[in-house]
Amino acid sequence: MKVDVLLGLQWGDEGKGKVVDVLTPAYDVVARFQGGPNAGHTLEFEGKKFVLRSVPSGIFQGGKVNVIGNGVVLDPALFKAEVEALEKAGHKLTERLKISRKAHLILPTHRLLDAAYEAAKGEAKIGTTGKGIGPTYTDKVSRSGLRVGDMLQNFDRKYKRAVERHKNLLKQYGFADDWTSLEKEWFEGIEFIKRFELIDSEPYINRALQEGKRVLAEGAQGTMLDIDFGSYPFVTSSNTVAAGACIGLGVAPARIGDVYGIFKAYCTRVGSGPFPTELFDKAGDEMRERGHEFGSVTGRPRRCGWIDLVALKYAVMINGVTRLIMMKSDVLDSMERIKVCVAYRIDGEETSDFPFELGDNVEPVYAELPGWKTDMTKMTNEAEFPEAFKNYLAFLEERLGVAIKIVSVGPDREQTIERKRG
Repeated sequence: MKVDVLLGLQWGDEGKGKVVDVLTPAYDVVARFQGGPNAGHTLEFEGKKFVLRSVPSGIFQGGKVNVIGNGVVLDPALFKAEVEALEKAGHKLTERLKISRKAHLILPTHRLLDAAYEAAKGEAKIGTTGKGIGPTYTDKVSRSGLRVGDMLQNFDRKYKRAVERHKNLLKQYGFADDWTSLEKEWFEGIEFIKRFELIDSEPYINRALQEGKRVLAEGAQGTMLDIDFGSYPFVTSSNTVAAGACIGLGVAPARIGDVYGIFKAYCTRVGSGPFPTELFDKAGDEMRERGHEFGSVTGRPRRCGWIDLVALKYAVMINGVTRLIMMKSDVLDSMERIKVCVAYRIDGEETSDFPFELGDNVEPVYAELPGWKTDMTKMTNEAEFPEAFKNYLAFLEERLGVAIKIVSVGPDREQTIERKRG
């Protein structure tokens, strides 16, 4: 068996959580392979809404094993709060969730360092969520981090050594905040994590594959936020692309099967950074309101714009996408005309290649299609799609070279249509 990978193709917030939940019945194991509690996956079903930050999105489908992989960074306090909220809602996780011993821990001082680093950037700030993700990955790469497995041996000594180093860094940035309250919640979270089975996730995943079990790897954020291939430096601190699943779970490249690439029928972005198709008009406001485009973790309003096929085609290439999934199609239901960015004009030259850097000199070149002016939220199969929407799908498929297999027409898991054609 092979590992199928599901990830976002834009700047995150594409709706990965909902799709993982929909696909989970076909899998035995769902494993998160990167990111931290800065990535909120929102799921809606049976009239209820859930936001997952660290827990894999397959947790609501009974009988499935969910794994937090070695590529994830975990905040014990936030993890405890997340799990307790889920258990209060009737979802017992202890028997269904396993955590890699090699996953790195976000310390209370990492959150303070995050704030210090961001403040020091001034106008060049990235727009982080302040959850300590970047400093934790920095410690990981500099071989100074603490891992889940460290909780079981000489932990106090390792923790004190790490905090002392962080204190010296914070002094350099003029930060003298007290983290006593954060530390108390953090240690409560450490004890809470011990309730779960801590595993070596790489042999666990590979053994599952050898036994013929189906594994779905769940990514966080989106391709355009990848540390190597995204709109650097306005990116996250991990590899969000399909190759990241190999590193974040310990599986060989030859073990990767289908790659599900998820994108919105338009584009959004949170925080700072370039966004060539961003709208500052009525259309952008309408997308934000109809799409409820506010961060599930931060609550920040998302920047909205037309779909960008230059960036999307690049993301399809980087990830080796085999199946496309389009989300939030219904948000465009009321639009008279739909614009699609098919190229960039850079310093007077037109190109369909994604550039080294997205600067102010990048101007989107649009194709324009008629809108469908139809409420699609009640539709249950593709035969009901209006002709203009079918043409929109066909236009995207021709440009991207990959079939759109699933279309979402609303937030609920039932508002998901699998296409027979394409």
